Amino acid sequence: MRIPLSVTLVATLAATPAATLAAALLAASIAPGAAVPALPDHLRRTLASAGLAPSPAGGGHDQERDHAHAPDRPEAPHADHAHGGDGAHDPGTIRMRRDQVTGQGIVTRTVAGGTLARHLLVPGTITPDTDRIARVPSRVVGTVAEMRKRLGDAVQKDEIVAVLDSREVADAKSEYLTAQVQAELQTINFERQQKLLASRSASEAAFENARAAYLENRLRVDLARQKLSALGLDAAEVAAAQKRDEATPTQSSLRRYPLRAPLAGRIVERRVDVGTAVGKEGDPADLYTVADLSTVWIELSVPTLDLAQVREGARVTVTPGRAGEADRRAEGRVIFVSPFLNPDTRSARVVVALPNPDFAWRPGTFVTAEVDIAQDAVPVRIPKAAVQTIAGRSVVFVRTADSFEKRAVDLGRSDDEAYEVTAGLEPGAEIAVGNTFLLKAELGKADAGHDH
Repeated sequence: MRIPLSVTLVATLAATPAATLAAALLAASIAPGAAVPALPDHLRRTLASAGLAPSPAGGGHDQERDHAHAPDRPEAPHADHAHGGDGAHDPGTIRMRRDQVTGQGIVTRTVAGGTLARHLLVPGTITPDTDRIARVPSRVVGTVAEMRKRLGDAVQKDEIVAVLDSREVADAKSEYLTAQVQAELQTINFERQQKLLASRSASEAAFENARAAYLENRLRVDLARQKLSALGLDAAEVAAAQKRDEATPTQSSLRRYPLRAPLAGRIVERRVDVGTAVGKEGDPADLYTVADLSTVWIELSVPTLDLAQVREGARVTVTPGRAGEADRRAEGRVIFVSPFLNPDTRSARVVVALPNPDFAWRPGTFVTAEVDIAQDAVPVRIPKAAVQTIAGRSVVFVRTADSFEKRAVDLGRSDDEAYEVTAGLEPGAEIAVGNTFLLKAELGKADAGHDH
């Protein structure tokens, strides 16, 4: 039976002094310096104590020495992946310092609750607010004597914008002034007859005639005043103008008829010029159009299927329909939802009131309206950019002291910008919300490296 080499060496070393180790090796047919088969650890320690420890096959001693003096590997410029104390890789953690986070543009945010707002996108057209647009009519037959406002001028309510020359107005004023004078005379006569009757100096019949004439003229004054009022004239102003005319005989205001702005706004349309005849059939009916564009309307046409979700008072975000102006936004409110459908389009008219303090929203402009159709308060709301999909699961990256931890989450409702988180994340946690795809890519590289 052949005895193994290791057993022979052990027996020899146990009985042989250190001075005869070389002979023992020769007796075992092993040349010093030759490649030695792998020996047990206790035998290698014994040989090493005698200064005769053989080198491992393949120059292992030189490899260990070279490895001990090898320079450190350079640190990766992005992220270091965490390992456990036993050398096991944690596949859900990416070590990353604060400066690395900043350098790669990764944005973090603290998780909190919020509101999910769902919208309905509808195209629309800006129109003037019909409650804030008015025309300046002629009201009487005449000729335009003055045009005091130009197109685009601002006007105040009741400000005079034009003056007409009108015989009809002159007749109405004359009738009132005449009735007023006659009423004053009849008042004097009636009071005198009343005194004579009391002193028995006048007959009863003379008193009754004076009283009847007095009442008749008072009635004429009232009718003439109402006629002036129908023309938009004030009787007191007519009387005051007559007194001014008496002081300046070369001027007369009887034929002059001022036209006033019915509301404050801007002149958006001018229909006549000085000298134009107005008031008759076939003549222009209006001189100006005044509009207050500080508030405008948006006309929407909402399909039947979406109409049930639109409510009066709902908030509406408006953006221009033209490219390049999407950064300009404004907010309005739904003020009217028509109960009738358009038989041709099977849609309903919806009107949105939009504040327009700088007059930037012009009637006729096409816009896109985002109508709020739901407002849901949720305890955990995160931006959509924070969510990545890994192995079929929705995950976020939670920031710890020196790393990002991959965490699976359950998502609920959503709107155009955010998700509701129903499980896996609590308010107060700090998560990555920008450039999260870099973290996903880094995690993928780490997993690929450890597969090899």
